[in-house]
Amino acid sequence: MGNAFRRITIFIPYFWLLVFFLLPFLIVFRISLSILEYGSPPYVPQFDLSAGWSGFWDNLRLLNFENYQFLATDALYRNAYISSLTIAFFSTLMTLAIGFPLAYGMARASEGLRPILLMLVILPFWTSFLIRVYAWIGILKPEGLLNQLLLWLGVIDAPLTILNTNTAVYIGIVYSYLPFMVLPIYATLEKLDYALIEAAQDLGCTALAAFWKVTLRLSVPGIAAGCLLVFIPAVGEFVIPDLLGGSRTLMIGKVLWTEFFNNGDWTISSALAMVLLTVLVVPIVLFQNAQAKATERQK
Repeated sequence: MGNAFRRITIFIPYFWLLVFFLLPFLIVFRISLSILEYGSPPYVPQFDLSAGWSGFWDNLRLLNFENYQFLATDALYRNAYISSLTIAFFSTLMTLAIGFPLAYGMARASEGLRPILLMLVILPFWTSFLIRVYAWIGILKPEGLLNQLLLWLGVIDAPLTILNTNTAVYIGIVYSYLPFMVLPIYATLEKLDYALIEAAQDLGCTALAAFWKVTLRLSVPGIAAGCLLVFIPAVGEFVIPDLLGGSRTLMIGKVLWTEFFNNGDWTISSALAMVLLTVLVVPIVLFQNAQAKATERQK
């Protein structure tokens, strides 16, 4: 009975991944190898499994990678990937710069205050993501709250143009994904034995050196997890660049949506999704390998 229960427990998550990840992944990959044809569905599949295993090997020899070649040669898609990676990278750095002090302050707060601070970090999740992004339109537009405040304080003489720029996209991403950075770092720092810091100071380290050599280094797993949780969704973000960045912001999520819904090109949009998934899998694999090696060293 115990062995059967363990097998079922292990089988359920693998079955979930098979049905909701691997099968959709294979379907999208098959469409990415197809040829565009306006109809229903709007493509002609080149990888046909109706002939069985004999036709399977013939299909492998005749695979069509023209969609991927087109992505590699077209400047629009290259620039979209580069722009998405750049915006996601710097957004992650800014989120880390804001999130680490917040997580550190939460971890060093009294035990009675920590639950309140943790609730304040989680509180934005109680509101719709779309509504929170829409709220930034009212804050950042020329006649919005931010410009009105700066004008009232006399900091500026004319309203700033923030909405429909990359600056607004950075603000939206940092605000939206800040909890994903704070929570894993807080979980790491909250378990930190602060007696190690006292020991470092007793051995001659200054407070700054003890923070650098002990606190920061021991919080690396939380920092890495938080950076991945921010960077990965930020690369494929669509809502924030569409609402706050306007038409001049080029990100792969917007390009993919345009190809699929506006142009009806399922083949190119599927190829875009496959390349994006491949790009995002690389940091996840590297992080898992680093975690596995760190676990082995600790043993």
